[in-house]
Amino acid sequence: MSGKLCSPLLDLAASAILLTGCAVGPKAPLARQTGESVVFIGEEPAALAHLPVRGEPLEVRDTYLPASNSVRYIEGRDFVVDYAAGTLKRLPDSWLPDFRTNMLYGQENFDHTQFPGYGNSGYFAFVDYTHAAPASWPVQDDQTMFLRSTEAKLKAGEALKIVAFGDSITAGGDASKPDLIYWQRWADALQRKHPDSRITAVNGATGGDSTAQGLERLQTKVLDEKPDLVLLGFGMNDHNVMGVPIPQFESNLIQMITRIRTEVGAEVILFSTFPPNPKWKFGSHRMEEYAAATRRVARETACAYADVFGNWQALAGRKKPEDLLGNNINHPNDFGHGIYFQVFEALGL
Repeated sequence: MSGKLCSPLLDLAASAILLTGCAVGPKAPLARQTGESVVFIGEEPAALAHLPVRGEPLEVRDTYLPASNSVRYIEGRDFVVDYAAGTLKRLPDSWLPDFRTNMLYGQENFDHTQFPGYGNSGYFAFVDYTHAAPASWPVQDDQTMFLRSTEAKLKAGEALKIVAFGDSITAGGDASKPDLIYWQRWADALQRKHPDSRITAVNGATGGDSTAQGLERLQTKVLDEKPDLVLLGFGMNDHNVMGVPIPQFESNLIQMITRIRTEVGAEVILFSTFPPNPKWKFGSHRMEEYAAATRRVARETACAYADVFGNWQALAGRKKPEDLLGNNINHPNDFGHGIYFQVFEALGL
């Protein structure tokens, strides 16, 4: 792939998430990672996405974005850092939450309906640190060739209406604030990049939906809104054990894309999603196949494609599922929404 999943600065009110550094010249500079989420299981080492640089500031707190009321944990009292391994370890008398007290800790093939109040929100720590050479992440190809009308409207300072259509992830599942939902962050970033344009972003997603329900809701949730651009993201519920088989999943996506284009003339960004917790009872755990199907549909329909799955998996190579899942099942936390956001940032608009 030729695109780059990186940028010198990512616009967000008080913070930025850099999953990769950007090389300038023959030597890669230092890069700052902020708000990376971690859960601590007793005194087991918890891996960071990158190797932190010794001597550079490293902060661990209880909120994704720094705030005046954030609890800041202290190195040497609450945790220690292994810079060579890129891990943090919780100390015995630490104030850091211990995931062993989570009701889903140690549960295999769990049925979440049997655990009222489940979730990870009280167990995250968020880490800011500096790292050196970037990891070899998958990258996102520029997709502007499939988004010429959207690009022209933005450059001309015209109005642009975006509808985000999908399941509970797109509806904002486990984002701590509405403006941290990935598509809202992206729309806000586009507005800052194109201040003369008037960008409206509408949430057309419904929790629990697969592509089957998506087809049923397409008229009221998308077409009646008369959007210029539709963000189309399904797969999490399709892939479940009682979900939608891959051939029908592909057919449903193609039907949605065709109707969006022919009935309202909008452009479409199709995007994959990430695997749920592998210990969850209701996942088929075939998300790689659904991601590949999503990519095939994008290619067959000449549609813009955002590779969330590939980039999430590259990051997850050093992370536990619990580190990234807000509900410990199938919703991204704020940092996970940030992964989506960065992939959209790399599309080229």
